[in-house]
Amino acid sequence: MKTHHIAKQNSILTKFLAELRDVTIQKDSMRFRRNIERIGEVLAYELSKELTYTTEEITTPLGTKKATLPNKDIVLCSILRAGLPLHNGMLNYFDDAENAFISAYRHHPNNDEEFEIVVEYFAAPSIDGKTLLLVDPMLATGRSMVAVYQGIKKYGTPKEIILVSVIGSVEGVAYVEKHFPENTNLWIADIDEKLNDRGYIVPGLGDAGDLAYGIKL
Repeated sequence: MKTHHIAKQNSILTKFLAELRDVTIQKDSMRFRRNIERIGEVLAYELSKELTYTTEEITTPLGTKKATLPNKDIVLCSILRAGLPLHNGMLNYFDDAENAFISAYRHHPNNDEEFEIVVEYFAAPSIDGKTLLLVDPMLATGRSMVAVYQGIKKYGTPKEIILVSVIGSVEGVAYVEKHFPENTNLWIADIDEKLNDRGYIVPGLGDAGDLAYGIKL
């Protein structure tokens, strides 16, 4: 797996990341969602450089011009609910992509720190032979991304898999690298060093779903 760590190079992306992490700015849930959306736009632009393109001739009011355009085979799949703002940001750029949604959550059967990932809902077009963009803002343990991939596989085989995240941990990146096909690409804004005993990224930013949409039961 090839990992593209975008925040290693300074850009406006680092400002959006700083605001996401800032406990004061996080109180504005609308701005939190918008910052994730803007990061999605940055990541979409960066990964678009690695897509396959074809040359087409377009007609202008005064003539014709050859243009290179990305192949229209993208399925953009987000993990609910935290993935929605990131999905919207990427959809702003890949506006002709097909869309898919899948649910995944941490289930604590013994009401302690141990958990399992439960995948219940999947709505998608055909993914066979297409470029699958699998979107989840937080790549903590990596178990959600892998569980989702295992659930999706029975519905078809994509031509290519691209993982997209905002913040991940070193451990989470290593975990998905071990469980995804070798030709998978990970595009991630930033990578933090560790997880706490509850499996949350440190320093991270907290619970992205709660910060975007409110505390759940």
